[in-house]
Amino acid sequence: MRVKGGFVTRRRHKKLLKMARGYRGARSKVYRVAKNAVIKALSNSYAHRKKKKRDFRRLWIMRINAAVREHGLSYSKFMHGLKESNIGLNRKVLADMAVKDKAGFQKLVEMAKTKV
Repeated sequence: MRVKGGFVTRRRHKKLLKMARGYRGARSKVYRVAKNAVIKALSNSYAHRKKKKRDFRRLWIMRINAAVREHGLSYSKFMHGLKESNIGLNRKVLADMAVKDKAGFQKLVEMAKTKV
């Protein structure tokens, strides 16, 4: 007598369909389609966690560049000036200062200008 294993299969299918909840159409209803959608989504979520770090760095650089150009300096010269004057602030902090603390950022630009 063979064992069909319906309980185990149903449990596995339900688990995967639960992960696909919220997808449109067959991607959340049909097991064969949902399985592909979930695999794709999981691989994208892994890749995009890495990509998010690159995207934020690009955003910070754009914000710093825009703020520095108002003071007549380029991004690369500004960063070189900061490095020469031993100011070890990262791009996240610099971008935050450029948006929220314009006076403090102005002082940093002046210090960088003297070293360039």
